[in-house]
Amino acid sequence: MTQENLATDLAAPLTGVRVADFSRVLAGPYASMMLADLGADVIKIESPAGDDTRAWTPPVDASGRGTYFESVNRNKRSVVCDLRQPDGIAEARRLALSADVVIENFRPGTMERFGLGYAELAAENPSLVYCSVTGFGAGDGAHLPGYDLLVQAVGGLMSITGDPDAEPTKVGVALVDVLTGQNAVVGIQAALRVRDRTGVGQRVEVNLLSTLLSALVNQSSAALNTGVSPQRMGNAHPSISPYETFNAHDGPFVIAVGNDGQFVKLCEILGLPELADDPRFARNEQRVANRLPLRAILQERLTTEVVAHWVDAMTAVGIPAGPVNDVGQAIEFATSLGLGTVTEIAGTDRTSKQISNPITLSRTPTHYRLVPPDLGQHQGADWLSTKGTQ
Repeated sequence: MTQENLATDLAAPLTGVRVADFSRVLAGPYASMMLADLGADVIKIESPAGDDTRAWTPPVDASGRGTYFESVNRNKRSVVCDLRQPDGIAEARRLALSADVVIENFRPGTMERFGLGYAELAAENPSLVYCSVTGFGAGDGAHLPGYDLLVQAVGGLMSITGDPDAEPTKVGVALVDVLTGQNAVVGIQAALRVRDRTGVGQRVEVNLLSTLLSALVNQSSAALNTGVSPQRMGNAHPSISPYETFNAHDGPFVIAVGNDGQFVKLCEILGLPELADDPRFARNEQRVANRLPLRAILQERLTTEVVAHWVDAMTAVGIPAGPVNDVGQAIEFATSLGLGTVTEIAGTDRTSKQISNPITLSRTPTHYRLVPPDLGQHQGADWLSTKGTQ
């Protein structure tokens, strides 16, 4: 059997792992979708009203379904459990105890009120991996609502995003939720690895605020170690220059010079070789200190040609540069590079266009089996006896 044929015959990495997903909106559903793409059998457990994002429209896709919900709920089956009713709680408990993994993002204490907390479930199923996603942890911040915008504000991200003279600005997507979902995936898979060795599960906890502070990397490190918090710099970088947007004759583009050698090449392309020997600009530390006069000199030259001219010239000699694409252009660009960016999942009555899972595995690739489910689409218990199959 060739290596290529072997790849198609191997089971998906998480085949046989069942996930009872009680989460809603983004961080939890993103995590469970990543697990589902890797082969896990994900049961999306919803209230009678459904996941909030089912109603977050517009925009809608060709089938009239909200694109927000569709973006993080493929490869899942939906069942409805009304936790206000005893039979709903009983069904939810049965699903949770049938699973290898439980994911929930209620406020701390909510699952415990329904008899679905980690301690109670683990007492009956010690091998259970139980992931709780919160905004601010289960301690003193347990009462705070975990909304991405709120965390971007109190977590410092807005303070460093936007122009210096403009108001603090959020990132254009709920990035903290997405990063928290990724951390949940890492934690869950680590706990499953331990369970495979020991037979014992554990609780995994991730929260939005801790995720953001970790993701601030150099910015949080600077504040922690110098006592000085970084400020908004627009598209400039606090430690590298030139590393920002510039305007060509026909619009903006990015130059991301990462070292002194690239700066020398940039000066040559611009016909300004003397800048590379200028004591204000010869080394990166000097360029950072003199960023504004350097920017003015570069900007004057860059307006003489169009974006495509400069991007082609810089890319040819290894200087990172590129246009400021909109999202549609970005998808087209990734597709042109052969990255397999777009996947179409065929359902029984519709096709769902999806951005592909970004993880590529050479032997056990991700699979796309199910379009995002309608509310309660998979109601019924018959399939519970066939764990891990869909």
